[in-house]
Amino acid sequence: MLIDTYGRVATDLRVSLTDRCNLRCTYCMPEEGLHWLAKPDLLTDDEIVRLVRIAVTRLGITEVRFTGGEPLLRPGLTGIVERLAALEPRPRMSLTTNGIGLARTAGALKAAGLDRVNVSLDTLRPDVFKTLTRRNRHHDVLAGLDAARAAGLTPVKVNSVLMPGLNDDEAPDLLSWAMAEGYELRFIEQMPLDAQHGWRRQSMITAGDILESLRTRFTLTPEASAERGSAPAERWIVDGGPHRVGVIGSVTRPFCAACDRTRLTADGQIRTCLFATEETDLRAALRSGTGAAGTGPDADGGTGPGSDEEIARIWRLAMWGKKAGSGLDDPAFLQPDRPMSAIGG
Repeated sequence: MLIDTYGRVATDLRVSLTDRCNLRCTYCMPEEGLHWLAKPDLLTDDEIVRLVRIAVTRLGITEVRFTGGEPLLRPGLTGIVERLAALEPRPRMSLTTNGIGLARTAGALKAAGLDRVNVSLDTLRPDVFKTLTRRNRHHDVLAGLDAARAAGLTPVKVNSVLMPGLNDDEAPDLLSWAMAEGYELRFIEQMPLDAQHGWRRQSMITAGDILESLRTRFTLTPEASAERGSAPAERWIVDGGPHRVGVIGSVTRPFCAACDRTRLTADGQIRTCLFATEETDLRAALRSGTGAAGTGPDADGGTGPGSDEEIARIWRLAMWGKKAGSGLDDPAFLQPDRPMSAIGG
């Protein structure tokens, strides 16, 4: 298992497939974009499949979430999903996407074995979307959501970030729309993971602000069916049910004590936390004994450099050193050098 010194066991793997994105959301990156990772630095499709196989068959991972950047920009995505769906045991697989391109890929991803999607949509107003993302693609996101629902990538979850002065008045409208469309809505506090390092605690829209806004139109009852556990969202029953809404308060209501995640970046680094300042290099270990393609005599056995067992050992050691929390409540908190687009959600 991937266990740490606080007794937490990681069963959820977030896999970043690329650091590139076709939007330029103001809370994520500058308008001109970033310096993208060079292709030789990225894990190949074979390397991703091998690392996830090791995680699933040797380390107890049961859930795999593909992230980016924008994961739909990864040319080999459908093939990766298909190969991982053949694993025994088979992990549950989901995708976090901005929805652009989902209209043409949802059916193929479902056929390949993807179970469901999370789609980011922060506003119902096309003009606000253009301001937030610096792209005029609102209609493409809506089309992607429709396609995901039609393909059976359910439950379709919608992630929304509220920004002061832009869309902070839209929480009730977003919830009303999501319920009408049959989507599960999650509001997420803006996190200090923007490339510009412009995040300010005093100006963010908090979970408390979001709940206060929602209660101007809806009656919210805390979901009492089970403890929150490792789930990032606190869930609320809306107007007596059956609809629910989630609020992820990563900053003001952290869930570190029950965290069950490990993260693999597009260039093969293990991160134990979104806000970690240290990484463990699996890419070097992967290629040390087997070459860049991740194939060779030690790929499926042995204990030498680049072997499955050696990679699993390095991964276990990285997770053993996981810190107790994100450190967001520490006055000395330092934002990670990597922005969200290079870490994966």
